[in-house]
Order: sequence, then structure tokens, then C-alpha cells
Amino acid sequence: MPAEKSKIGRRSFLGTAATAALAAPFIAAGTGRAAPSGKKTRIAIVGTGTRGINLWGRTLMENYSDVLDYVGLCDINPKRLTFARKYMGVDCPTFTDFDTMVRQTKPDRVIVTTKDCFHAKYITRAMELGCDVITEKPMATDEKMCQDILDTERRTGRNITVTFNYRYSPEMVKIKEILNSGEIGQVTSVDFNYYLDIDHGASYFRRWHAYKQFGGSLLVHKATHHFDLMNWWLDAEPADVYAYGELRKYGWNSPFRGKNCRSCLHKNKCEFYWDITRNEYLMNLYVKAEDADSYIRDSCVFRKDINIWDTMAVQVKYHNKVQMSYSLNAFMPYEGYRVGFNGTKGRLDARVYHAQPWKPGALADFRVTLNFKDTRTFNISAGGGGHWGADTVMQDMIFRSAPDPLGQSAGSRAGAFSILIGIAARRSIEQQRPFKVEELVKM
Repeated sequence: MPAEKSKIGRRSFLGTAATAALAAPFIAAGTGRAAPSGKKTRIAIVGTGTRGINLWGRTLMENYSDVLDYVGLCDINPKRLTFARKYMGVDCPTFTDFDTMVRQTKPDRVIVTTKDCFHAKYITRAMELGCDVITEKPMATDEKMCQDILDTERRTGRNITVTFNYRYSPEMVKIKEILNSGEIGQVTSVDFNYYLDIDHGASYFRRWHAYKQFGGSLLVHKATHHFDLMNWWLDAEPADVYAYGELRKYGWNSPFRGKNCRSCLHKNKCEFYWDITRNEYLMNLYVKAEDADSYIRDSCVFRKDINIWDTMAVQVKYHNKVQMSYSLNAFMPYEGYRVGFNGTKGRLDARVYHAQPWKPGALADFRVTLNFKDTRTFNISAGGGGHWGADTVMQDMIFRSAPDPLGQSAGSRAGAFSILIGIAARRSIEQQRPFKVEELVKM
């Protein structure tokens, strides 16, 4: 980390010196301990929702069964477990109690893909039981959970890998390479605007993500990706945060509502009506398991008790004086983002396309403009595989120890900084005041 790290205050993150923290293998590596030569890594998973049984289930069995074995699946819903086991194509035992699973199956690594609010519970418990951890983002949803994770990691000496797959997408890598090259000089400020469309954006308001107590709001659940990217791109640590948030489209912003789309009396006139019964996979994974845990996958986006925001703006100042203006809007007609880096020698602009009908097959348009010189433009196409090619690259680093020249592998340090921006932003909105990141966690 840059020498300016000491400027964020007397309580520095993850140790008294950046070099010491980066040297600590259980914090910096983000890839865990390699299994002895010829021995497969024993894997168990807790949380068998869509992300768990696909990216960290079926995909692993298809691509990495030569280096790992699934030894256990855990979920509070036994019906979902039954479907998950068959869908993933594994023959390991299933459990509804986490401690029992770990003690009986003795995994080397536990993958955590539960509701966000339970990540910290299973991360810390897995480490206490002697396992390394691979966790989906966000690592935790509030400052206390974050503190518990960091303290437990130090105490147990175990390893945490946080799966920020966004870091591995081709356009993210290109941005990092341009910034590292020094072409636009030293970055002074950043404009970052992210757009969730009326399909993807609305999906968060149908699910448990619509409640701060479960997902920490989209500033934590979704934006942790974006804040992590910025921390990684800038190689900087956040210091000060101020934010605004409003619920302008979903929640109470409708004259009609129902329990869920299936039973709604307004389905013929609601622009957000979504028929889950047309998706056999979701019916098997969620609808047929509803009576076991009461989780409704197609809840109404206009429920009055929704307590997250769909319109957010955040200001962040980093320890090296870089300023970032960030916004997240969750009901746009298209999806993707614009990011612009202002440097002492010029500016880098990137427009990234995730769901735009006018740009089929494209991923990103770039423009680099240098002071007193011409501008150059180029574009990048999407890679193959999940998340535009990012998932395979990430999993190769985790399970095959692939080279990592750009420092894409992420551990608890990165996991903490990404969520602490979102948590500080949430607290800022709730308390209507700026927050210092160091107010939240004692390192």
C-alpha cells in the first residue's frame, strides 16, 4: 500500500503496518492453503441458494473435480438441500446443522453462500472449527460482524478468501492496467455511476435483499462489488464517507400491491409482474421448498415494509486524497455503468454494457484523453463463461493457484474495506452526517 496509509488515523486497518498486514499469509493470499500433492481439497458449502449451487456447486464439479471433493452441504431448508444435491451432481451427505456437518465431514475449506446477514456467523464458526473459508460478498453486513471476522481470523490463524469476481472481468482488468501504467498520471478524482435495470434491479426488491436487516441495503449487498473495485483500482483506502438515499420507485410507491406475483390480483396491470411458474429451476429450488422456511422468491416489489433505498449517492474521500462520486439507481431502462478517472495528465472514460439492446455482444467502450494531446478510443468484447469470463479466471486462482500479477485475489482486508464504505454510507443516510471509516472497526 502507498506510504500515505498512515494519514487515515492512529488506528490503521489490519495491523500496525501495511507491509506487515500484506505479509501475513492468512490475510494477503486470499487463496487458502494448498492441499498436499495428489490430495484433493475437501469442500463443504453452507447456503444452497442459486449462487451456492451454481457458481460454487455445479460449476466446481464440472471444472475442478480433479482437485476438490464436496464432502457436505448445509442449509436450514431440507427440501432445498435435496434439490441442491441432485442439481450439483454430488453424493455427499446433507445437514441442517452447521457444526454437525463440519465435525463429521472435516472439510479443508467451507464456502459460505447464505443470506448476507449470516455470512459472519458461518465464517467465524468455520475458522473456530479449523477450516479456511471462501465467502461470497459481502463479507458481513455491519461493523460488529466485520470486527468479529477480523478478530477471529487473527486468533485462529485461518484464511479467508472473498470472491470479488468483478475484479476478473476483462474491462475491469483493462482499467487496472491503464491506471497502473501511469498514462493519465496520478488520479485525483473519480465519477462512478452504476445502473441496475428494471429486471435485475427489481429482483432485489422481490427477495430478502429488500430488507436492511438481511442484506445491509444495496449499498452493502450490491455496491460492495463497486467499492471493492474502486479500492483495488486506486490501490487506496477509504477514509471519509457521506451519502444520501431514497426509496423512489419500489416499496410504498404504488397504489396497489400483493403478497407475491403468483397470487396478486393486480398482475394484469402491474408493470413488474413476474411469473416464476414459468421457470422450472426456480420452482424446484424455491417454490416447492416454501413450506419449510416460508421464504417467498417472487414477493411483491411494492411491499410497504421494504426498508432499503433504490436511489443512492455517495461521496468518498480516500487516504491519498482521491475523491469519488458514486451513484446507484435500481430502476433504469438499461444496465451497466460509466466510470471516469480524472488524472494529472488526462482522463480515462469507460462505458460498460451489461444489458443494452443497442449494443449486442459488446462489453465496454474506452476513451483515453491526454492533456494537450489527441484522444484514443477502443472497445472490449465479453469473454466466455460466467460474468463475462470473470468466474473461471477467479476460480482458477483459487483452486489451481493460477498467477495473480494484478493482485486480484482478495482476502479479509479487501472484504473489510469494501463493506465498510457501504456500512458508513448506510449510517450516514440514517444519521444524516459524514462518517469516518475508522469510526466503525477497531483494527
